[in-house]
Amino acid sequence: MNLASEIQTLFPKLPIRENKPLADCTTFQLGGPCPLLIDNPSADQLPALVQKLNEQEMPFLVIGQGSNLVISDRGLDCAVIRFCSDKPKIEAHENRVTVSGDTLLDDLALFTIENEIGDLTYCSGIPGTVGGGIAGNAGAFGRQMGDHLTSAEILGLDGTVRSATPADLEFAYRHSKLKETGEIVLSATFELPMVGKKEMQAERERILEFRKEHHPDWHATPCAGSVFRNIEATSAAERRQAAGHFLEDAGAKAMTVGGAKIFEKHANIIIGGVGCTAQNVWDLSEQMIRAVQKKFDLELVREVRFLGKFS
Repeated sequence: MNLASEIQTLFPKLPIRENKPLADCTTFQLGGPCPLLIDNPSADQLPALVQKLNEQEMPFLVIGQGSNLVISDRGLDCAVIRFCSDKPKIEAHENRVTVSGDTLLDDLALFTIENEIGDLTYCSGIPGTVGGGIAGNAGAFGRQMGDHLTSAEILGLDGTVRSATPADLEFAYRHSKLKETGEIVLSATFELPMVGKKEMQAERERILEFRKEHHPDWHATPCAGSVFRNIEATSAAERRQAAGHFLEDAGAKAMTVGGAKIFEKHANIIIGGVGCTAQNVWDLSEQMIRAVQKKFDLELVREVRFLGKFS
C-alpha cells in the first residue's frame, strides 16, 4: 500500500492527488507538480496526518489559500497540505473570537462586523487564511494580526500540539517565528477593540473600495500581492516607506520579463499575462531589486515566498 492509500484509509473522504500541478493552489496560478497534494483536511485531522507523513519520511509543506506564494515551474519535492476552507469555523464571546486556522481572513473580518464582536476591519479583502495571516503577521492600514492575538494552538512538525502566546511567536513587521519553523496554526483567539457596527461596516466598504481601486482582482488577474516588504527605516528612509514609491521612481512600471509585468496602478505588484511562468516572475523581481539598489542604495526584501528551484 502506497502513502496516498494509507492516508486515504485513515481519512476516506479526504481528497488526495498524486503528481498534481500546484497552479490551482495559488492566486498566481503558477507551479509545477508535487508528489502528493492533500486538500483541505480539518484541524482535527492535521496532527495524525503530519504524524503519518513523518512515519513514512515524506517531507511536507502546509499552505493556505496560496495568496503570497510563487511556486517553481519545476514543482516541489514534498507533499503539500492545503489547509484552507471556505466554511468559516468561528466561536465568539463578547469581544473575543476563536477561529480555525483554515478560515479565510475576509470571512473572519465580516463575521466580527456582523456579530459586533470587535474591529478587525483592516483584514477586509486580504486574501489568505487566518493561519497564514498569523505566520506572516499580515496587516494593513497600520494594524497587524499580532496586535490582537491572545493565544494560538500550534501544530509542530512532529505532529504534537501546543499552546502559544504572542510572545512565543515573536511577531515583527510581516514576520513571525512560524515563518522560520514552518509550524501550523490550528486555531487562534483574538481580543478585539470594540467599535460600533455601522462604523465598522463603513470602514469595511471604504477598505474594499480602496483595494478595488489600487490592487488587481486576483480572481481575474494572476498575482500574489505586494512582492516586497515596505522599506524599513534607514539613513535613506527615516521611517518605513512604501516599497512601491521607490520602485516607481526606479522605473519598475516599465519592466516586463516574458509574461510577467508590473500592475499599472501599483509598482510593487507583479501580475501574470499570457505565457507567464514562475521563472518570469522571479526574474522580474530580481530586476526590481537591482533597479532600487542602483538608484537608492536600498535593499528590497521579498514579502512573497518563492518556493522550489529557480534559475
